[in-house]
Amino acid sequence: MQFFSLKNFFKALLFILVLGGSTYFIVGKIQDRKNIMSFEDYDPPSSLVVPEHLLTRAKFPFIDVHNHQFDMPVKDLSNLTAEMDSLNMAVMINLSGFRGLYLEKCLKNVKENAPTRFGLFVNLDWEKIDEPDFVENNLFILREAKMSGAIGLKVYKGLGLSDTDDKGNRIAVNDPRLDPIWAECGVLGFPVLIHSAEPPSFWKPKDKNNERWLELKQKPGRYRDPAKVPSFASIIAEQHDVFRKHRGTTFINAHLGWMGNDLDRLGEHLDTYPNVMTEIGAVLAELGRQPRRARKFFEDYQDRVLFGKDSYNVSEYYTYFRVLETNDEYFNYYRKRHAFWKMYGLGLPDEILKKLYYKNALRILPSIDASLFPKE
Repeated sequence: MQFFSLKNFFKALLFILVLGGSTYFIVGKIQDRKNIMSFEDYDPPSSLVVPEHLLTRAKFPFIDVHNHQFDMPVKDLSNLTAEMDSLNMAVMINLSGFRGLYLEKCLKNVKENAPTRFGLFVNLDWEKIDEPDFVENNLFILREAKMSGAIGLKVYKGLGLSDTDDKGNRIAVNDPRLDPIWAECGVLGFPVLIHSAEPPSFWKPKDKNNERWLELKQKPGRYRDPAKVPSFASIIAEQHDVFRKHRGTTFINAHLGWMGNDLDRLGEHLDTYPNVMTEIGAVLAELGRQPRRARKFFEDYQDRVLFGKDSYNVSEYYTYFRVLETNDEYFNYYRKRHAFWKMYGLGLPDEILKKLYYKNALRILPSIDASLFPKE
């Protein structure tokens, strides 16, 4: 009896293996026939044979005005400066200086270990806006930061998007209670690097017509439900209202102001607000897909654009150098969810490169050591 039970077991096992193998084979054939493949997997090497210039170092020393080093109080700056040297990055602006004791420790580390290589921007807590001494406290923070060695104010995207007051109401970018702070930055000579809203595609339906579909699939928390958050247009309008009201303050509109896909509009924006600069952090892909138009934009607004990267990764700078400095064609961006399209080099002339890399930043951040850059 045991013999027959064991025999039946092996028959059943054989049947399952045959059925499973057949199913796998059939499904594979169906996939091959229908050519089914995920968008994430599809990444064929290009067969295009064109000149390549794989740069790992900028042609001129540069200032990265948009960087985040969240561990600056305790960071070993010797390793970081060695990486910067390899890139030809003369100065890094750490926008995450925070305030109070954290800022003090950041500044202490820099002064003791790399006094000419870093600039620090202070950050404020907008959600304390209902406190009776909110304005006075923040003006004090700005003044103390200036005396201690900070060189600007960074405004994160939470203002206008997610920061709320004591009643749970959203704090608008142009809330009039913030006007004294913007004005004081002008008095102190503190440029304000401000990130408002996010890419407009984050508000659009997550479907085949959305250029950032892959990013929203991989990072679903980045989707902005229009029924739950203010519109992209309304947040941007609030930001521009601040620029209009505070002409005596220099603003750096981060990420090309989310207008890298419409450089005509960005040019009109800069014409309208002469107190506004912009920077290219995290939006290089917009420029690399329109090299002729982007080069013309840099020619026309060469005094208004700064170099920025945003997230720090040494190898990702290489793509920046290649897009800005070479005439290479049809090469990959470093992050598919930001750009499934190919890049093309702008081949910017030396004088524009120098302005982008350091001259424009030196003009609005005069405390940076100019001896780190070529004398002309």
